[in-house]
Amino acid sequence: MQILGKMNIFRFLGDMSHVFSIIVLLLRLRVAKNANGISLKTQELFLIVFVARYLDLPLHFYSLYNTFMKMIYISATGYIVYMIRKVEPLKSTYDKSQDSFKHLEFAVAPSAILTVIFHLFRWRFDLIEMCWEFSVILESITIIPQLITLQRYREVENLTSNYIFFLGLYRGMYLFNWVYRSYYEEGYRHHYILYVFGMLQTALYLDFFYYYAIAKFKGQRMALPS
Repeated sequence: MQILGKMNIFRFLGDMSHVFSIIVLLLRLRVAKNANGISLKTQELFLIVFVARYLDLPLHFYSLYNTFMKMIYISATGYIVYMIRKVEPLKSTYDKSQDSFKHLEFAVAPSAILTVIFHLFRWRFDLIEMCWEFSVILESITIIPQLITLQRYREVENLTSNYIFFLGLYRGMYLFNWVYRSYYEEGYRHHYILYVFGMLQTALYLDFFYYYAIAKFKGQRMALPS
């Protein structure tokens, strides 16, 4: 039985950054006891991403590490969605008017359409692969509702900014992971959809990283321009 499967330092750091971002967000919700500045729609999009990506969880076993991480992503994100939707005082402090991005119409639907188009051009149908590609496309824009919400609040709490920083760091580490695997992993299969939308996802964080770095350098709370 494999414990880690195919692993390299960039993938491990990316996964740990991702897990740490979830822990920071849970800590933020627990400590502050409010959902101000948190986008429920981004969390719902992440939940859709993880469920679609890991449909093969009961079908294929790769390693204990792989299975454990998949279960963590789905369960933790589902719990965050549940907390904001159902648990007081988070439910009462969540401001729908600030989190108004139409995520089903402008994120889920376009991602599904692009997925179908890509598969039609290749003249093949594989449900698991389609769901995986759909998750890659959708994940590239999941952060948009959160960034829009923060733009409306302007001032960003430290834990919230740290959450998004580690989320962006996860994606950055995975870019290095893909480069490393393409050079050193024998038989590595290139996924150009993964590369294109992975770079798009990373690019969406760059503006945030700029203001995050300035705030940390000056020792101030992060503030976004109006």
